[in-house]
Amino acid sequence: MKELPLVSIALCTYNGARFLEQQLDTLINQTYTNIEIIAVDDCSTDHTYQILAGYASKYPNLHLYKNETNLGLIKNFERALDCCKGELIAFCDQDDLWDFKKIELQVAAIGNNLMLYHDSELINEQNESLNVKMTDLFNFYRGDEPEVFLFSNCVSGHSMLFKKELIDEVRPLKKDTYHDWWIAYVATNLGTIDYLPQCLVKYRQHDDSDTDLLYRKDDKKDKHRHKTIEQLFKRQSKWLQYCASYPKNKRPQFVNTLLRLYVNRPNNYLAIQLFFLMKKHVDILYYIPKWDNYRKNREVKKMIWGYKLKNFWYTYFRPNSKKILRVDLDEKSY
Repeated sequence: MKELPLVSIALCTYNGARFLEQQLDTLINQTYTNIEIIAVDDCSTDHTYQILAGYASKYPNLHLYKNETNLGLIKNFERALDCCKGELIAFCDQDDLWDFKKIELQVAAIGNNLMLYHDSELINEQNESLNVKMTDLFNFYRGDEPEVFLFSNCVSGHSMLFKKELIDEVRPLKKDTYHDWWIAYVATNLGTIDYLPQCLVKYRQHDDSDTDLLYRKDDKKDKHRHKTIEQLFKRQSKWLQYCASYPKNKRPQFVNTLLRLYVNRPNNYLAIQLFFLMKKHVDILYYIPKWDNYRKNREVKKMIWGYKLKNFWYTYFRPNSKKILRVDLDEKSY
């Protein structure tokens, strides 16, 4: 009888004592038995480490590490990856709840795919359902077209199971972008990804969450407080630069052309080439958002306006209606 492959669960913690025991109980009670839990604590100041130590003393497949200095989320996940010995890797957040059959079902379904992910149900601090699934928010993608991830993402780190060969390909993880988005992009360049429709994680949304899918925090402040034109432009430009720099891109000419045209918008009155390029590929570039064709085409039409023209308009015709875009990229223009 063929031995089941070892699955490494990479659990990164930082001041997560509030929900950690609930999460750990769902990990140690997985129906899939050949697992190791790699827990790396990033210098927590609450009793997170003590909770982990207590579980590690009772469960020999939980291996506990503590950073000497605080590394931050991305570097902490990198360290966890260094410690993983399994043929398959699963990321784990400190505050979610896993279905007991999550790993069993994913191992059975991954097949020849480099990565497999699944749907999740959003819950609140009291473990109550918010009656929202990830597939209510995003179209899930299966296949091998990395272009779907150039403008949006549907893969959450907590839902991933991926093959160990991906580790060397995705490192170093990008410090100022989402690690799950990057891993999905790389995986679709090298092979295929797939997903399971079942909700195998209860994905907790609370005030200390790194992600805020329902804009619960924004309800207390300005809903668009992080979404100035400058911030959105710089973030998207940086992401496209990361994608273009990946040496094993399937279609490097397309990504490089898209990057060049996108980052040069501040230097032009009109971005006609960018508009036509995105219009031609609108269905793949905007596959993930839950948009109809009208919304997709409306977003593409926005790309025709260069920022010189936008600034002229808002300077002389609507001077008080919108902040003028002033972009100063750290990197050279393309």
